[in-house]
Amino acid sequence: MKIRENVQIALGNVRSNLLRTIITMLIIAFGIMALVGILTSIDSMIYSMNDSFSNMEANSFRIRPKRDGVSGRRGGRQSKQGEVVTYKQAMEFKDRYNFPSKVALSCWGTGIATAKYGGEKTNPNVMVLGADENYLNVKSYEIAVGRNFTETEVTSGQSKAIVGFDIVKSLFNENMDRAVNSVISVGNIKYKIIGVLESKGASMGMSQDRRILIPLLKAKTLYGHSQKNYDIAVALTSVEKMNDAISTAIGTFRNIRKLKLSQDNDFEIRKADGLIERLKENTAAIRLSAIGIALITLLGAAIGLMNIMLVSVTERTREIGICKALGATRKNILTQFLTEAVVICQLGGLVGIVFGILIGNVLTFFIGGTFLIPWAWILLGVTTCLVVGLVSGLYPALKASRLDPIESLRYE
Repeated sequence: MKIRENVQIALGNVRSNLLRTIITMLIIAFGIMALVGILTSIDSMIYSMNDSFSNMEANSFRIRPKRDGVSGRRGGRQSKQGEVVTYKQAMEFKDRYNFPSKVALSCWGTGIATAKYGGEKTNPNVMVLGADENYLNVKSYEIAVGRNFTETEVTSGQSKAIVGFDIVKSLFNENMDRAVNSVISVGNIKYKIIGVLESKGASMGMSQDRRILIPLLKAKTLYGHSQKNYDIAVALTSVEKMNDAISTAIGTFRNIRKLKLSQDNDFEIRKADGLIERLKENTAAIRLSAIGIALITLLGAAIGLMNIMLVSVTERTREIGICKALGATRKNILTQFLTEAVVICQLGGLVGIVFGILIGNVLTFFIGGTFLIPWAWILLGVTTCLVVGLVSGLYPALKASRLDPIESLRYE
């Protein structure tokens, strides 16, 4: 008997026992939906993050204070959390670091600013950051209209600003040309707009266009304090030189921090592509949990499927006897019942995969992710359904294949 004929017979039996088959298929569908949906949403978030760092993931790194807190003792001493990177240290590193690269300095100002122009104003959720003349290049921002900061504007702390597209949209009705050279107010401070950033959209639910960049020294004057940390980012021209660049940066910054040979680094190097790897590591437990939930649901579905297959064997005992009397072998009967179990599982899995993709992408849409068709998880869902169908259908199929044809014909 050909596979196509087996599948057609299986579909016919599904239609003849429609209600109980649908119930079993739905249990399978929910398990696959949980599996594919959660894994799809996780992958979409990761790909969204990857897109955000796509231009800088392989050729840049940051220097930041060590934030592991107090760790174990080494040589009778404890390793403590590193001190913040001060403005003086950041500027000194930029001057002294002689490796072929671009060094960008920046600092956080506030995330609750309100920008005003004439009678228009934004919501109080604008991010203000201090940046130098290399920040846009290192962080892969492009100027749509206007220009970047000059070194003089950065070091003298002039009241100039580069704004994101959301600011232009709120204050200038999306007219970027009108925005350039206009003077806006952020709090009580007035800034002349010299440039507008190209739109980068949202990532992980946070808009990349709702920001205002001001010269680094101006940010230090307005938002600086004794524990203010300044971010150092280094972009290389060649990724092959990453290890040499990091070694040089560590040596340079140890000298700036005046660390002794016996002292451990009180700062750490964080590569941009490491952020994605860290996110993948942190979501590994969620992935395993999703797989566990799905497997538990599929276990229940497998038991239910085995039950209806055993009922089907009992109901079709006479039919099995007729098939054997006409020449059907044990292998034919075994294959037929296994095919039915697999067909039921794959139909349920197909429904689960479709709903899983939809639910996973709907979740990522609300957090600013990108649409994704998870081919790997689709394959996992199909394979899982195949295994569940074979396992749950094996015993009923063996039972059917071992029935005595004479006794089966007598069955009422």
